[in-house]
Amino acid sequence: MKKYIILFLILFFSFTIYSQHKETLITIQFKDSPIKDVLSKIENSYNFNFYFSNNWFSNGKVSGIYKDEKLTTILEDIFKNTDLNYFVDKTNVYVLQNRIVYNELPKIFSAPVNDTTSTKEKKNNTITPVFYNKKSNDLGNSFIETLRIGKSTINDTKSTFILSGYIKQHLNNEPIPNVTIYVKNRNLGVSTNNNGFYEIKLPKGENLIEVSSIGVKAQVKRVFLFNNGQLNFSLKEDIEQLDEIIVDGAQDVNVEETLMGTSEIDSEESKNIPLVLGERNILKVATTLPGITTAGEGATGFNVRGGKTDQNLILLDDAVIYNPSHFFGIFQALNPFTTKSLKVYKGSIPSEFGGRLSSVFDIKSKDGNVDNFAGEASIGPITNNIALELPIVKGKSSLMVGGRSTYSDWVLKSLDDDDLKKSKANFYDVIAKYNHKINDKNDIRATAYYSKDVFSITSDSLYSYNNAVFSLSWDNQLNDKNVGNLSLFNTHYGFNIDYDGDTNTDFAFDYGIVETGFKYKITYLYNSKHKINYGITSKLYNVTPGNKEPLGDESDVQKINLDKEKGLESALFLSDDFEFNDKLMFNLGVRYSTFTTLGENTTRVYKEGEPKNDETVEEILNFDKNEEVKTYGGIEARVAARYLLKDNLSIKASYNKMYQYIHTLSNNTTGSPIDTWKLSDYNIKPQKAEQFALGIYKNIAGNDYEISLEGYYKLSNNVPDFKTGAQLTLNENIETEILQGKGKAYGVEFLVRKNAGDVNGWLSYTYSKSFLKLNSEFSEEQVNNGDYFPSNYDKPHNLNLVSNFKITRRFSFSGNFTYQTGRPVTYPIGNFTYQGSDYPIYSDRNKFRIPDYYRLDLSFNVEGNHKLKKLGHSFWNISIYNVLGRNNPYSVYFVTEDNEVKAYKSSIFSIPIPTITYNIKF
Repeated sequence: MKKYIILFLILFFSFTIYSQHKETLITIQFKDSPIKDVLSKIENSYNFNFYFSNNWFSNGKVSGIYKDEKLTTILEDIFKNTDLNYFVDKTNVYVLQNRIVYNELPKIFSAPVNDTTSTKEKKNNTITPVFYNKKSNDLGNSFIETLRIGKSTINDTKSTFILSGYIKQHLNNEPIPNVTIYVKNRNLGVSTNNNGFYEIKLPKGENLIEVSSIGVKAQVKRVFLFNNGQLNFSLKEDIEQLDEIIVDGAQDVNVEETLMGTSEIDSEESKNIPLVLGERNILKVATTLPGITTAGEGATGFNVRGGKTDQNLILLDDAVIYNPSHFFGIFQALNPFTTKSLKVYKGSIPSEFGGRLSSVFDIKSKDGNVDNFAGEASIGPITNNIALELPIVKGKSSLMVGGRSTYSDWVLKSLDDDDLKKSKANFYDVIAKYNHKINDKNDIRATAYYSKDVFSITSDSLYSYNNAVFSLSWDNQLNDKNVGNLSLFNTHYGFNIDYDGDTNTDFAFDYGIVETGFKYKITYLYNSKHKINYGITSKLYNVTPGNKEPLGDESDVQKINLDKEKGLESALFLSDDFEFNDKLMFNLGVRYSTFTTLGENTTRVYKEGEPKNDETVEEILNFDKNEEVKTYGGIEARVAARYLLKDNLSIKASYNKMYQYIHTLSNNTTGSPIDTWKLSDYNIKPQKAEQFALGIYKNIAGNDYEISLEGYYKLSNNVPDFKTGAQLTLNENIETEILQGKGKAYGVEFLVRKNAGDVNGWLSYTYSKSFLKLNSEFSEEQVNNGDYFPSNYDKPHNLNLVSNFKITRRFSFSGNFTYQTGRPVTYPIGNFTYQGSDYPIYSDRNKFRIPDYYRLDLSFNVEGNHKLKKLGHSFWNISIYNVLGRNNPYSVYFVTEDNEVKAYKSSIFSIPIPTITYNIKF
């Protein structure tokens, strides 16, 4: 009997122990319930106790139906889209944020000494816990915000994850480019792109992240990274930096980045530089940098490294601006209050850009403030200006609008000179931009811009020209490694001439070009050593070369309408920022571009090896609408390399090959708003260029001082020029007037810049030469006997000094000095007499030069007080343009008057021009 009792007790206790260890099965259902309520429901119905912090739960809700299900299955489901984990200890359930609790030591603590597993296999199969060293003193005793991102999973063997996000200004929520993100305890770092986006691969666990840039207050955060995730920063403005002139704010970027020949200018930071008539002009500031010049005052466009004005791609939010100036280049056509920044590429041009030989001017407009109403306005002697930022959906979207106009017509009419009273000169421009943050992964931006100039130099002619631009951009973070950007754009440029004289020759002339296209680019972070950009772009051109019609019933002018032109330009591009090691880095890019000129048109075919004229026409071809006329294309290599000699010293080299399929037609030595654009076609080939460059870059005292020296050599083919006395306007066979030759340019560019302190600015000097060669076996297609001769924009010496002296936080002086060699010109060297009149005999083309150009500008700047609570921040600028009163010649020309050849010199500003401008920012 005793044996049976003992056996019974053994069986009873065994069953009891088994029952205690048997996992409880749960039956429960819930719909759109907070996670906390679901846990409470389980706790009240079953023998479990949950431990957690209420702060860990978001407003998210969960739904589910479970029957006889394990607790772990239910918890996995409801915590799936959160950063919460859990640990079950019998009937106690501990909810954890991000991390997991190990119920045994990981294998790395108990690996046998004789383990023969390869190191690679251990790395791939070992789960590494995250430890936090409380004694870490990387930042002393300063308080650091601690964040946890992502959550650990029990089977996750990864040791690195991707952290990404956006960095924006606290005041207006605008993205901040070129912000440095530095991980102090890992010695890793990246910088933000133009949209303020960054992406970096970091080790699992603790990372001390510092974000910094000139002009904003740095932030440091301790981040525990458990998985891929996002971290956004909102940076406040550093008031101490407001008055300093800084062209490039990212520390050491000039030394460390692979690309060379690049410059970035912030519109706000250019406000102290004295300019004509007190109008802030970010494009004029660019001409004070090495390698960028203009033909002179009153000239539109830029000459970059010995290139023509039409060889520069000028973009506003990805859309082309064909004429970026008002008043013949005196004012920029872009509102300075709505313009954020300008980045110029003249050495290493990224493969995503194409279609021009010399440079890219990439202009970005501001995003509107999504949180608060803001604005800026100014009034000067000639112009007034205003920009407003209007939040639409707080924290998500905003509308920025800006407008600018001139009251110069009123000024002219108030003068005593009758000729000036009858003249006309005015302009206006308007811009609107809408930006909307859909979610953390999607942003859209839409920009619309319009400008118009009207001027009349003589009483019988009225000129006008206009730009119209629209662009739509969508930024999409596809996943942790890929970010996409889709841009749609449309551009229109046109001009009109109305002539109303005393004779029956009144006419109206108009010209127009429309460009419509798209670009889709993907940025792929393959790993920490490879950042890849690739994409596709295409644009359709529609050109109205010219229409001339009689103006009024009494006009004898014959109506002329030239055939419209159409062309399709497309390209594929690919580039890789490849970090070979800590010192050597490459940017390897390639672009394949193609251009097809399309009908409907009539085209002449000329005899091979004969000059193009009416006598050498072999046949005439007729093409239907959208029929292929001629296709050009080729591979464009873009290669750059950087080698760090020291942390603050590097050498760089680059090679670029470029194609250009569109050209300007002008026989003026300086650019003009009535120059026409011509597409490559059956008889006019695209321009080609190759550029080789080498440079050395040095920073001193951080980047308080920057020094750079760059040299370049550029060869061009099929550069268009014109026969002497060419007729370019309304010429149905323009190819008979065009000569295409070879170009050659080389130079050395020196820049020293002081970025910080009470005295700051830069000194730039460029020595350069630019030549053109127009050779043919036929004398009528030769210039200067087929030898190289200086181009119209050849200016060997170019010196610029820009400085700012900050007396106090409110008062400062600024100065700007410019010296340039006079540009080439063709002078008469003799004369002959015909029928009693003298006529000049001219020298070889561009054999002489006009006098050298130099100019000194000064300004005194007064900031408003820096009180935090006030309606607005004011700024006064009192400046004198051309302090020395230098009578710089704009052009020299010769005419025959009274049987004599007489020389004349024209100038734009031959006396000092004082101005005062008031600005207010609110």
